[in-house]
Amino acid sequence: MIFITAKFRVLPEHADEWPQISEDFTRATRAEAGCLWFDWSRSVEDPTEYVLVEAFRDGEAGAAHVGSEHFRAAQRTLPPYLAETPRIVNATIPQDDWSELGEMAVAERD
Repeated sequence: MIFITAKFRVLPEHADEWPQISEDFTRATRAEAGCLWFDWSRSVEDPTEYVLVEAFRDGEAGAAHVGSEHFRAAQRTLPPYLAETPRIVNATIPQDDWSELGEMAVAERD
């Protein structure tokens, strides 16, 4: 799978509304056949920073995402709300879902 993590620093006056601002892009991306997940989180240390964790089935699905109309629309509509260019880590890894963190295994509960 293609595993991507990106950090988006949003202008302070738009930080609280970022989930709504990015909603169309998020919804359309999650509907893509090759999207495994596309999840936003807000930093607990910096309320203007959002972290996007996304994964696509393979390189073909990742290319389809970048070539989609909703991606092109996001390229036009999202940058005016950003304080800086997003930073990204992108890797191809040989799995297709999350693995368990064995070092913090939770015992079965009744």
